[in-house]
Amino acid sequence: MAEKKTGDRENNRTPKRENAPRKDSRDSRRDNRDSNRDSRGPRKDNRDSRKDNRGRSRPKPEPEPEPEVEELEHISAEEKTFVLPGDLIGTTEEFEGGDNTFTVRGDIHSLATGHVMVNKKRRKITVKPTTSVPPTMGRGDIVVGTIMNVRDSMALVQIGAIKGNDDREFINPGIAAIHVSNVKESYVKEMSQEFSVSDVVKAKIINTDNMRMTTAGDELGVMTATCSNCGTTLKLDGDKLKCPECGHVETRKLSSGYGTGII
Repeated sequence: MAEKKTGDRENNRTPKRENAPRKDSRDSRRDNRDSNRDSRGPRKDNRDSRKDNRGRSRPKPEPEPEPEVEELEHISAEEKTFVLPGDLIGTTEEFEGGDNTFTVRGDIHSLATGHVMVNKKRRKITVKPTTSVPPTMGRGDIVVGTIMNVRDSMALVQIGAIKGNDDREFINPGIAAIHVSNVKESYVKEMSQEFSVSDVVKAKIINTDNMRMTTAGDELGVMTATCSNCGTTLKLDGDKLKCPECGHVETRKLSSGYGTGII
């Protein structure tokens, strides 16, 4: 009797499953997430774009300030002041140098031909050229400029104007060079004896590719110069220049029109 009950229990047992590969529950969960994501479409970022990663409000960008309109007036209420390159128009104690000007020892000079204008609010002085459209320079043109640097073999010139009608005036066309071999027809020992910084020179364009000029010739050369000691305008004294204040004597490659202001 006991043997029969034992056999019945064995027969009632559920048969064992065949050994099948066990599926990892993590894989099934991952598959479910992927299917749900696909059904929902691309994930939307619910974060407020006005807040950073920490939930703090981003500061609102400040509007850019509008550019200040420069209010220019004639320096003289009674009449318009017309100047040539190299003319003294003010000092750094009174004004700040603006467009078309250069400064030497605290004196502000004109770099172009035109009218002197001032911004009284900003205490800024500029030169308004008589034309705003610069022409194209050509070989053989006579120009007027200011010596910006003197080296052993050349002098660098900032061109300010071209000889001719007012409508051919230049506005900052660039730097040109006077090589030691193009200063004059005779031998030049030292460039510092022919030119000095802030001298106003009259020269002729000989090459527009590398902006080379020459001052060889009677009418070409320095037209205005200042004393290297005190800054006073030098006066012509024979074939040299002499300072009327301190008596200092200097040499230059002079133009026949020195001190006349005639280009």
